[in-house]
Amino acid sequence: MTSVFTSNATIASPAFAFAFALASSAAFAQTLAEKPIGSIIVTATRTPQPTGDVLSDIVVIEREEIARASSLTDLLGRQRGIEIARNGGAGSAASVFIRGANANQSVVLIDGVRIGSSTTGAANWSAIALSNIDRIEIVYGPLSTLYGADAIGGVVQIFTKKGSSEPSFGAAVGLGSANAREIEASVGGSSGAFRYALNASEQRSDGFSATLPSAPASSYNPDRDGYERQGASGQFTLQLAAGHAVGLTFLHSRLDAQYDNGPSSFDARSLQQLDNLALFSRNQLLPGWHSQFQVARAEDHSSTASSSASSSRIETRQTDINWQNDIKIGADMLQLLFERRSEDVLSSSAAALTRGRTTNSVAASYQLKRGAQLASISVRNDDNSQFGSASTGALAYGYRFSSALRASASAGTSFRAPTFNDLYYPGFGLASNRPEEGRNIEAGLHFDDGQIQWSATYYRNRVTDLLVTAAVCPIDAASHPYGCSYNIDQAELAGWTWSLRRQIGPLQFTGNLDLQDPRNETSGKQLARRAKRHARLGLAYGAGAFDGGVEWQLSSQRFDDSANLKPLGGYGLLNVHASYQVAPDWSLLLRWNNVTDKRHELARNYATEGSSVFVGLRYGIR
Repeated sequence: MTSVFTSNATIASPAFAFAFALASSAAFAQTLAEKPIGSIIVTATRTPQPTGDVLSDIVVIEREEIARASSLTDLLGRQRGIEIARNGGAGSAASVFIRGANANQSVVLIDGVRIGSSTTGAANWSAIALSNIDRIEIVYGPLSTLYGADAIGGVVQIFTKKGSSEPSFGAAVGLGSANAREIEASVGGSSGAFRYALNASEQRSDGFSATLPSAPASSYNPDRDGYERQGASGQFTLQLAAGHAVGLTFLHSRLDAQYDNGPSSFDARSLQQLDNLALFSRNQLLPGWHSQFQVARAEDHSSTASSSASSSRIETRQTDINWQNDIKIGADMLQLLFERRSEDVLSSSAAALTRGRTTNSVAASYQLKRGAQLASISVRNDDNSQFGSASTGALAYGYRFSSALRASASAGTSFRAPTFNDLYYPGFGLASNRPEEGRNIEAGLHFDDGQIQWSATYYRNRVTDLLVTAAVCPIDAASHPYGCSYNIDQAELAGWTWSLRRQIGPLQFTGNLDLQDPRNETSGKQLARRAKRHARLGLAYGAGAFDGGVEWQLSSQRFDDSANLKPLGGYGLLNVHASYQVAPDWSLLLRWNNVTDKRHELARNYATEGSSVFVGLRYGIR
């Protein structure tokens, strides 16, 4: 394994990888059981669906795994098909790459509400409080037919904690390295037709220097860069009658983080704040017709203060109105969706960015079941007031050899809308920039009998009209002193992704491996900050009151720049976790990350956390 991640070998051939998948299928075939397996996932089709019927490549992260992570970006970076880059510690700006796609080529939802900045095009991952999260669903590949612009690499949906049928209370406290402190509390339950849940949390850390001594003198500062994060979320539902309910969800998250801005006595800080609010009505209009109407507002506030005389503030406000209709036709499902999304940007430092745009969308999909055969077809049109109309489509087919083993294949198109920075940032944006367009094909095998779960998927996604950044703008250098972002290149995101989970009594083995080749086809270079090989191996033991495990996270060499002149070395991180239930509702938690104190970089000249320990006490929280 070590040689794979330190060598500079190219991606394994599709023929070899497919032969490996078939061999694995034959080895496990004797364990097939004719019984339904799996849980329910919502994000893959916008409606609850058994995982055994899902034709997309998916990962579901449950509450137990979330409790063992130190931050949302660290948790996502351990999943197959995902890599992260971060400018320092857990409070620093972070990028998430899904299947090699850019950070702004994926969609992020919280309880069905889309979040993200319209200026950068990416979600503010570091501002989201991990302790408010109950479950995460990741769907890989293009989903523009379901979610519109930017769903090229995939979709991540975060579900906050919700109330149970019985009143419950939970609380937790913890301490860790770098003077890390955490506290959280939750309450939930139901009273008659009313169901509720409230969660609140706070995390603080003194941190470490965000930059390394190798950084330019203009940005290096050896002081500690800490952060404070507060989060709150809530869900309220009122059952009006059988099949009819109304409700409200909200989320608030605030991150105040220090960062390095050179050898100065000024305390440079960034303030990030997310606020989501959604009102919904769910109605069973007819026995086979379920309707959901939702109005949502998402706000992304970002401000920085780099000196006493220099500060900036940018706000993105998104308002989304959608009406979804799921109509059962025998075993099949017809879905009709109508959506209107408005984006408004306010900027204190760049007046040209203060503007808005609106997208009106209509979409239809049909999910078909015929015995062992599964199929789906979907189409969508997004009419944007800024760049016009964009149409996307997708087709998928699956065959179940048994209740445990299925094969699937799909093809689909997607697009990414230019951000407000791409279009209007003074001295940088080009109003003529066009949307990026993606064309994806993939095929996979998936097995799950309750004891063994494995999957093998091959994908190839070609993105044309790729928006790239040049330090000297070739379109109009005279009026673009900061360079520009412009359409010229095309990229290919191709690779294999494998995963395995095996339960043997109290022991559980998990592993995933990604062999990919994310490259700019125009220049022939590897896309920045994306490795050709990354993997994770884990071994866990759970018996009685004790649960613990160890994991090894690996990545091969990457490059920090598009010209591939600034390498970032490969690395391997060893992490340990354990929990012990000391009483029926009480448990102790231990987390030890980077046990060997491995020095590595996720972004050039930016530091990462060394060996760190966290201990916590929990009441009523799994």
